[in-house]
Amino acid sequence: MTFRALQGADMRTASIALVIGGMMWGLYWIPVRYFVAQGLDGPWPGIVMYTSALIVLTPFLMREWEALLKDWRGLIFSGMFTGAAFSLFTISLVYTDVVRAILLFYLTPVWGTILGMVFLGERLGPARVLGLLCGLGGMVIVLGAEQGFPWPRNTGDWLALISGITWALGSLGLYRASGISVPGQVFAFISGALILSLVSLPFGDGLASSEVIGEMVIRIGPVALLSVLYTLPMFFLTIWPATRLTPARVGLLLMSEVVVGLISAAAFSGEPFGMRELVGATLIVSAAFLEVMRG
Repeated sequence: MTFRALQGADMRTASIALVIGGMMWGLYWIPVRYFVAQGLDGPWPGIVMYTSALIVLTPFLMREWEALLKDWRGLIFSGMFTGAAFSLFTISLVYTDVVRAILLFYLTPVWGTILGMVFLGERLGPARVLGLLCGLGGMVIVLGAEQGFPWPRNTGDWLALISGITWALGSLGLYRASGISVPGQVFAFISGALILSLVSLPFGDGLASSEVIGEMVIRIGPVALLSVLYTLPMFFLTIWPATRLTPARVGLLLMSEVVVGLISAAAFSGEPFGMRELVGATLIVSAAFLEVMRG
């Protein structure tokens, strides 16, 4: 088998893994909302899950510390941005509708396309232009323009939108740092999310009730550790493909989260999902198909 064929097979495997990872992200709001229902607010649901994941993952990295320290610059760059995206998206699920959080995050193809043009020299052809218009048009519809310019309407909306931008930046770092081991990248990803979540505590309500939160964390500790069985595979199925695929394609293949997320939210969250959300989602997802057709 030629190198070109091997490379193509590797990209297909990465693409399939990323689609599966995206589908798992589509159900990620369920554990987040579970911890919210247990009394954890703001960044605390994420902090509980990130800490549990690091407790399980760290022992498996003991032999890699020396190699990881040599690549600390790349790890910090990718971990800072991908971790920030993960943290901000998790917090957005606490403060806004699941549907809005998912759709605003998945403007990632827009930001990924722009970054690919600037840093990777990718060309902006007709399909990409149409994809950008679909993505931005979908955002306008989802946010609603009936009350003036369609700005995000609450903290959760803003966090979801910013998380998409930071993920596009982080996936660029992952693509450029593909020589770093995937477990190391996952460690940086989770660590970045934990650090940002801890830093954000003073800006929310969680810090004021830290004693109560501490009691809740102890009470739900076993459930948090069990959540690792879901979150760690999801992280690996997201990070490894991102080291093989360009940022634009990563953002587009992760659109599988939109399908699973919208269906599960409409079925189980009790949140509104009407014609406006459907049209906006269709436009945003169309950006993915346009990119795939572009090849």
